Amino acid sequence: MGNAVRLIVSIVVCECAGIIGSVFTTPAIPTWYAALEKPAFTPPNWLFAPAWGTLFFLMGVAAFLVWRKGSGKPQVRTALILFLAQLVLNIGWSVAFFGYECPLCGMVVILILWVAILVTMLKFFRISVAAGALMVPYILWVSFATALNVAVYVLNR
Repeated sequence: MGNAVRLIVSIVVCECAGIIGSVFTTPAIPTWYAALEKPAFTPPNWLFAPAWGTLFFLMGVAAFLVWRKGSGKPQVRTALILFLAQLVLNIGWSVAFFGYECPLCGMVVILILWVAILVTMLKFFRISVAAGALMVPYILWVSFATALNVAVYVLNR
């Protein structure tokens, strides 16, 4: 498989994770989420889609940079498996928080997700500094999302 195809596959897989998550998120925004008490630092709803779209793109490029180092290498395989696991957890957060309408459930999942991102990012840095660096905006955004999730839980329990 050529590098161009790997790059496209990597980006498409990540963007698809975002699309799957949005299936659970989008219906809840104007209803359940709108009715929640939210902290003052909550961004406007319109910001989330472009932020996540950009992050999924960056994640896809990061995954490609690791994948092109050789999927036959155990270090690369492990990093990509961790990457896929954190993508599943990312979708799981949307299911837990928005799908189940459960800020506490979302809080548990997002904390596990944060750890998974950190471990993945560290593995990526060992294989490609650029790939690890491309994961930094993602962990920063998820750190912010974690604070937002915790605040929503506290304000609405």
